[in-house]
Amino acid sequence: MAERAKYGAAAMAGITGKLPVPFPREMGPNCLKYLEEYVASGLTADITGRFEAAFARELGVKHCIATPGCTPALAMLASAFSFAPGDEIIVSPITDYGTLQGLIRENYIPVFADTDPGCINISARGIEPKITDRTRAILVVHKTGLMCDMEGINTLAARHGLIVYEDACQAVYSEWKGRFAGTFGLAAGFSFDSEKTMGSDVGGCVVTNDDELAERLRFVGLSRGAAMKPHFGRLHVVPGYAYRMPNCTAAICLGQLEIIREQVVRIDRAARLLNKLVARIPGIFPLKIPDQQNVWSCWMYGIRIDPAQFRCTPEEFADQLSQAGIPGAGMGKYYLMPAALTFLDENARNKVYPYSMPPASREYRYSEENCPQAKALLDSFIRWSTLCAKYEPEHCEMAAAIIEEVAEKNRR
Repeated sequence: MAERAKYGAAAMAGITGKLPVPFPREMGPNCLKYLEEYVASGLTADITGRFEAAFARELGVKHCIATPGCTPALAMLASAFSFAPGDEIIVSPITDYGTLQGLIRENYIPVFADTDPGCINISARGIEPKITDRTRAILVVHKTGLMCDMEGINTLAARHGLIVYEDACQAVYSEWKGRFAGTFGLAAGFSFDSEKTMGSDVGGCVVTNDDELAERLRFVGLSRGAAMKPHFGRLHVVPGYAYRMPNCTAAICLGQLEIIREQVVRIDRAARLLNKLVARIPGIFPLKIPDQQNVWSCWMYGIRIDPAQFRCTPEEFADQLSQAGIPGAGMGKYYLMPAALTFLDENARNKVYPYSMPPASREYRYSEENCPQAKALLDSFIRWSTLCAKYEPEHCEMAAAIIEEVAEKNRR
């Protein structure tokens, strides 16, 4: 049998190096207090509701619907939109399966817009050529905590009458012109999984200012699509889900919420310093921070290398960084979704529903050739997801020194 993927602390177990790692996590001082409160209440305290209200208040939105994780949050959104099978959702090619799972389960067809050269996120420029008469929404992903140009994307979407929503799972408290990631579209999904910036044991949520959508999310996503009929009981009028955040998870999230803002300040400071130091090394290119982004909640740090300047491959370069002391440094080729989700192309070629016609209105193919700019970036992209609030300036200097040492050792 194939080795199963691991997540959270289990995925980082055994990762060592000269730099800090997120685990064991810094925990909010009141996490245990909220957990004890829930137990002492005999399981009656609504800690989940308190967390929802607190997070909504923090982001300045009307509604927060808490979920067991980020994948359920985005899946719940997909189910709440009620598009037709075969309808198209434009999405970033550089992301994680969790972004797409809900679209696939609802029988929508993902269409991947290519990134701009050297960029990890999509923009209006790459989205516009992908719009068809079957396009219903644009799902943007703020990968690595760097934010997409939501102003340009929203302008394009408005011109075509499309919904825009955000995967902000790696961008909690990132800010664009003082406005938080997740507040630019109709709705957004967040992650509080243990390895993410605001880590609980697991967890996620959806935020929105739309009252009707919020009620639909709670009905379909939390109440399993069940309505109460007098003298009968539950009528399941739509196929729904029980994507409810457990109160114990909410207790940890509530505690972590009390320390996250200061942590993000430290992460932003460290990531910007590291970018400045790394940019001085010939042949090494940090991801560009948009000028309009004034807070970078950097969950994953990454660099591109110019393979023409080095005698080793990018994968060998990453291995040497890991051996030299950068914990978890490695390639991220598996983030290229058109290539990583092999079942999509298999289903499309075999015209498995919804790729049959109807409901599909044309043929689809999925491969790395769909998005050459995204592929080019990931072919030379080295990342590590251990940059955290524990980083001090000396850690940034150490990381840059390690990168420079490996670069000079392999320079042509």
